[in-house]
Amino acid sequence: MTAIWAAIAAVWLSMHNWDTGESMKALARAFTEQPEETEQTAPQEQEEPAVSEEPAEQPEAEPEEEAKEEVEEEAPAPKDATVYPDIDRLPAEPTIINGILLANKQHPLPETYAPGEDADTRAAYEQMAEAAAAEGLQLVAFSTYRGFARQKELYEGYVAKDGQQAADRYSARPGYSEHQTGMAFDIGEAGQEQHWASASFGGTAGGKWVKENAHNYGFILRYPEGKEHITGYMHESWHFRYVGKKAATAIYNQNITLEEYLGVQ
Repeated sequence: MTAIWAAIAAVWLSMHNWDTGESMKALARAFTEQPEETEQTAPQEQEEPAVSEEPAEQPEAEPEEEAKEEVEEEAPAPKDATVYPDIDRLPAEPTIINGILLANKQHPLPETYAPGEDADTRAAYEQMAEAAAAEGLQLVAFSTYRGFARQKELYEGYVAKDGQQAADRYSARPGYSEHQTGMAFDIGEAGQEQHWASASFGGTAGGKWVKENAHNYGFILRYPEGKEHITGYMHESWHFRYVGKKAATAIYNQNITLEEYLGVQ
C-alpha cells in the first residue's frame, strides 16, 4: 500500500516538474474546485403558433315566420235580390249594361225617367202577335208603359190591400218598375181575360206559345219560375221584356235570367 502511494506521489510530482510547492497547490485546487456542470437546458418545446379558432359556422337561422292565423275571409254574402236597398233618393241616371236598360230592386230608375212606350218594343210585339194569329191565337198586350205616378198609385193600392211584404213580391215600388222603361209588356189572350195577370196564363195555349216563341222576336219571360231570388219578383207568366233578338235568344237557350245574362244581381 505504501508503495502504491509512493508511486502516485512520484507521478504527481513529475506532472508538476518535480516542484513540490506547485504540486501541493495543484493538489489543494483539485480538492476545492468542483468541475462546472454544464447545465443541459432542456430544449424548450416550440410552442405552435396559436391558431385563432374561427367560430364554427352556424347555419343561417331562417327568419322566424310570424305565426299567422289563417283567417278565412268570408265571401261577402250575395245581395238579396228580393230586398230593396236602403237609399234616400232615386238615381239621376238609369242603369244601362251592354246596351240593355236594367230595372230591378237593386237598380232603380230616376223618378223623371219617362220615355213612353218604346217603338222597337211595340214593333216587335206586333210581329209576334201576327205570328200567333196565324196559329189561331189572339194575343193582347193589356199593360205596357206605366209612368212613375201611375206605378205609385198601383203600388200603394196593393199595399193597402195585401200589406207591404206581400205587395213587394209581385208589384214594384215606384221607380223600380220595368213598365217605366216602356219595354215591358204584360201579355194575355183575347177571350181568356180570367187568366190575365195570373200564373194560370202559363198553362193556356196562348201562354205556352208566347213562352216558347217570344225570343224569336226579342222578348224574354222576365220573371221565370224558381228565379225569384235572382230577379227579385215572384214568377209572372204574363210579363215579357224586350231586350233584342240576340240577347233574348241567348237567355232562352241558356234558361237564365236577364240578371244572369248581364252578370249582375
